[in-house]
Amino acid sequence: MEAIDAIMTRRSTRKYKAEMPEKDIIEKVIEAGRYAPSGSNSQKTHFIVFTEKNLLTKMAELVKGEFSKMETGADTYVSLRNSINASKTTSYVFHYNAPIFIVVANKKGYGNAMADSSCALENMMIAANALDLGSCWINQLHWLDENENIRAFLKEYGLGEDETITGGLILGYPEAGLPDRKPLERKGNPVTWVE
Repeated sequence: MEAIDAIMTRRSTRKYKAEMPEKDIIEKVIEAGRYAPSGSNSQKTHFIVFTEKNLLTKMAELVKGEFSKMETGADTYVSLRNSINASKTTSYVFHYNAPIFIVVANKKGYGNAMADSSCALENMMIAANALDLGSCWINQLHWLDENENIRAFLKEYGLGEDETITGGLILGYPEAGLPDRKPLERKGNPVTWVE
C-alpha cells in the first residue's frame, strides 16, 4: 500500500477478533512508532506493549473502576465525559477487547512529550492500516495519568517514575476481516492559503 493511501484510508477500529497477530507484524507497527520524528531527535517516547489477555482484563477493570468514581460537569471534555458515563455500565471496556494495547509515555516536564508521542501514535496507526490491522488511539490512560492506582499498575510493567502517560493504541485484526478503509468526508480542518 502506498503511503498516501495508507494515510487517506486509515480509520479507527473498535471491534476486534481475539486472534493475536504474528509478533513480527506487531514489531513492524512498533518500529514505525519508534521512527517517528521527535524534538531535537530526542527519542524519549516509551512504548509498553501489553499482549497478555489477563493483564488487559485487569487493566480494563481498573480503568472502569477509576472512571466510575469520577463525576462530570458541563465543562468536562465530551470524550472524557462519555468514558466516565460509560464506565458506570456493565459493558464498558475502554480498549474494545483488542488483543494488543500499546501504552505510550514520555518524560514529565519535556515540552515536546505530547507532540513526539502523537507523531509515534500516528505512524503506528498508518503502519497498522498498511499491514491490514485495525487500530484506534485510546486516551483513557492519558486522562488518568495522575491517578495513583493506574500509575502503580503501569509502573509494575515498566512505566518510569519520571514518565507521563501520553496516549495508547489498540491493535488487532478487525472483526470484519480487513480494516474499514472508506475515507470519511472532511467537514473541518480548514485550509487557508496565503500567496
